[in-house]
Formats: sequence, structure tokens, C-alpha cells
Amino acid sequence: MNGRERMDVAMRLGVPDRVPVMCQLALGHYFLHSGLDAIEIWHSSDAFAEALIRLQGRYGFDGILVNLPGRDPDWRKAVTRVEWRGDERIITWKNGWYTTAPADDNPHVYQADGTRYFPTFDEIEPDELFYVEPYDLSGITYPYSWGFDGERAEPGPEFFPPWHHDTIRQVVERTGGQVSVHGEIFSPFAQLMELLDYTNGLMALMDDAEKVKACLDRLADGAIELGCGQARAGAHAVLMSSAFAGAGLISRAHYATFVLPYERKVIDGIHARHDVPIYTHTCGAIGDRLDLMEATHTNGIDTLDPPPLGTVELADAKRQIAGRMFIKGNLDPVNTVLFGSRYDVRAAARERLRIGAPGGGYILSTACSVSPAAPPENIMVLREAVEEWGGYA
Repeated sequence: MNGRERMDVAMRLGVPDRVPVMCQLALGHYFLHSGLDAIEIWHSSDAFAEALIRLQGRYGFDGILVNLPGRDPDWRKAVTRVEWRGDERIITWKNGWYTTAPADDNPHVYQADGTRYFPTFDEIEPDELFYVEPYDLSGITYPYSWGFDGERAEPGPEFFPPWHHDTIRQVVERTGGQVSVHGEIFSPFAQLMELLDYTNGLMALMDDAEKVKACLDRLADGAIELGCGQARAGAHAVLMSSAFAGAGLISRAHYATFVLPYERKVIDGIHARHDVPIYTHTCGAIGDRLDLMEATHTNGIDTLDPPPLGTVELADAKRQIAGRMFIKGNLDPVNTVLFGSRYDVRAAARERLRIGAPGGGYILSTACSVSPAAPPENIMVLREAVEEWGGYA
């Protein structure tokens, strides 16, 4: 089997020739280890596609997560200057806003006065929402516009610009069907948290729950449209990033009210039009809500952070969800991959394979993203582990 076939079998709860391996890499990891300029990776579809393919080849992953949207090929026309400030580069845009670009972390966009823009909850009109893309070059805007031209993006099928799926198209074409290529969408709840900033977003749940629900319903429509667009562009699966839905942030009751119905709407809406696996990425403490996550109709769960990062023991997760959802992750990206030795990573990977592999439906991966500074030699151990211990014979 090739990587795409292997991943597809595992995501559909089958038994491939061996356990697939695929990690999500922090964007800073691409900046540090792909050999490409960080500004180019963040701002250019071509450069990000090249970075994705280089590190997939280096680490022997069976899949690639395209976790940035495609970029306007004319983005450089909006730049007025690039300069160094300490150890960061500063990109100043034609509207006076600027981006701070560290060497090993995500860039951030600021207004000319040095503040980051977030609308207030009172300003938001649910009918004006469709999708919030926090990784757009201009960051968060409301009403939503792409880049720095200020032209409002009207909710509906034409909301996403024609270049939005360029990176997916490039990666699919260049890997020639040998690698599983995944798109990423933000869940409605994650979009709202990004739009309002997290503290204000959580306060909104208490201040006006009905307005929050109306916002989430509209943001689900945009997420459906984006996921379907990724499938049309050739994505073999779609990851739904739901990073703010763990027990460290909201309760089970809030999850059932503000997350579950809207994620289910997104998943059902994409599945009604495209037969692609959809899986959910939620960090941290989710051991108390695997049943609620299953009720969203997700095909799989990503991360499954083990203690001390989270609350999921792999054996417990297998007992709860095996045969109904695929499992991806559970290997500690901090204490094992970042700070551990090759021996530590080998031992941890072997244990995950021992527990996760039986019966199929398991993908070896770090729990959350591989950190920017994680040693590449530690990551390469994961492919060695599945070659040695990931078979089913």
C-alpha cells in the first residue's frame, strides 16, 4: 500500500498493511526545518506546498495536513517594506497595518496603532457572519474581507477567493496520489473564539446564549462550504480544528450546547455532498467527553493528549470508541518528542502501537502539534517504529 491507501483504510476503520504515521507539525517547525524562508512559507501557496512536501518526505509520513489556506499570488503588491526589529521581521502593509514574523512561531497582524483587532460581541450581527479564517494575511476582520484590499467578502458560495485551495491542489498534484492530503477547517465554536478573542468569547456564552447560537449556526454554514471546497480541490480528508472545546475551557454542558450541534451540522453537511473522512482535533482534557465528540458524527478523534498534557489513556479510549471512530495521536509531543531522547520516542511509539494497532483504525501520531524546536531525528523515529512494530501479521 502507499500512504494514501494506508491512511484511507485506517480512517475507514479497516486494517491496512501497517499502522500509518502522520503528525501535525507546528508552523514554526516548517519555518525552522524546511530550508525555506519563514515569510515565504506563511505568505505563499507555492512555498508552503514545498515545505509540506519536503518534511513529509524527510519524516516518512503517510499523510500531509495543509493547515494554512491558499494565498493571493499577488500578496507582495500589498507590502510597503520589510525590516528587522530585534529577532523578528516586520512587514508593513499598504493600509498601515503590520505583521510581526518571528523565526519560529506564527506571525501576528497589528493595526497601525500597535493593537490587534477584535470586534466586540455587541458589534457582531449573526447574519453578517459566514466563516472566520484567523490565518488570513490580514488576520481577523469584521465584516470579513480577504487580505488588505478592504473589499467585503459576501456570505455565500462566492465567499472564498479562487486561490483559497491552491496549496491543496499543488500538494495533491505533486504527491501524485501517493500521500493522503488533508484540509483543515475551524469549528464554529473555534471561529467565534478567534473572532472575539477567547476571554470575550467565553463571556459571550454567559451574556447572550441565544445570540451565540445564531452566530455558531451561521459559522457552520461557512465551514460546510469550506470543507466541500477542499474536497473538490482533491483533499482526501478534512480535519476540523476544535481547539477550545476541552475541559480546561468549557464544561460538558457547554460542549453539548455550544459545540456538539454545530459540529454535527458541519460534518453532516459535508458528508451530504462528499464521501471524505472528517476528524476532530481537540487539545487537552477530553477524556470526559469522548461520547459527546462521537455524537457530532465525526469519523475520528485527533490528539487524545495523555497525562500530564491531557486526560486520555489510549487503552481507555480504545475501549470507549474503537470500531466506531478512528484514533490518531496520544504520543506526548512535549515530554517525549521535544525533551526526550530517540530511545524515549521509540519506547513510547512502541507502546502506542501495542495498544492502538489491534483491530485497525489507529494512526500513530503525536497528540498535539510537533513543536518548532522538536529534534528532527526524534520525529524520524516514528516511521522506524511503524516499520518495525506496526504490522498486523
